[in-house]
Amino acid sequence: MKRNLNDLLAFVTVAREKSFTKAAAKLGVTQSALSQTMRGLEERLDIRLLTRTTRGVSTTEAGQRLVDAIGYRFDDIQTELDALTALRDKPAGTVRITCGETSLRSILLPKLAPLLEEYPDINIEFDVDLGLVNIVSERFDAGVRLGATLDKDMIAIPIGPALRFVVAASPSYFAKHPPPKSPQELTTHNCINQRMETSGGLYVWDFVKDSQQLNVRVNGQLIFNTVYPQIDAAIAGLGIVLLPEDEIEEPLREGKLVKVLEDWCPTFGGYHLYYPSRRQPSPAFTLVLNALRLK
Repeated sequence: MKRNLNDLLAFVTVAREKSFTKAAAKLGVTQSALSQTMRGLEERLDIRLLTRTTRGVSTTEAGQRLVDAIGYRFDDIQTELDALTALRDKPAGTVRITCGETSLRSILLPKLAPLLEEYPDINIEFDVDLGLVNIVSERFDAGVRLGATLDKDMIAIPIGPALRFVVAASPSYFAKHPPPKSPQELTTHNCINQRMETSGGLYVWDFVKDSQQLNVRVNGQLIFNTVYPQIDAAIAGLGIVLLPEDEIEEPLREGKLVKVLEDWCPTFGGYHLYYPSRRQPSPAFTLVLNALRLK
């Protein structure tokens, strides 16, 4: 039987992307050509590898077995090809990072801008996602999250200073509503909520004072799933927010927002970059890692 590694690579790409459209774009071929390639591969193997529905593409039992058996081998080949850039004058390649919008704007872009200017052959792809992404299965080189608590076989390095969440609202809001003197009083206020992508539930506001910990479920008219609309809404006097202090530093300094309950808002571990311990890092990723590492 004729075996074609390009066909197998195409199959692995379709299986991982779960979409002929996305896989074709990634491979640089047409959807019709890719579909024909998959049909030809299944005919030669005499077994169905993919299940096609109107909602997308999934692997059959045989298809998943094949992905598990050969997928990582293509990854190893790509890693070795990337490693060859170490023999060039300057490293090259693409580094994929999943992160949140806040860490992207406050840490990643400022720290990596000089690196990108010095190494024009290094590309960085950012995927903004508030959920806890499995970077191995989604084929990211690294991810960013608050704190250093991780799954096994992961390495975490600090890339930002300790953070502090603060409670704040506009002077116009507090002119109409007396500022809360305890976290429990927040339940009587119009608070701006955040929907968590990981659980689908609303974020529970956490407070600590003198070893006493409180979890408060707040209510309000507005719910967002990202940070910056919350800031805009708070400045407009639409409610109270709980956000990282560095994110609202400017409106606090300008008097557009006012902090309350400061003695209930301690600092905690900041942003960490995490990546698989067993994966051989490419020269490009090593440079990104060193640029982000907290000095």
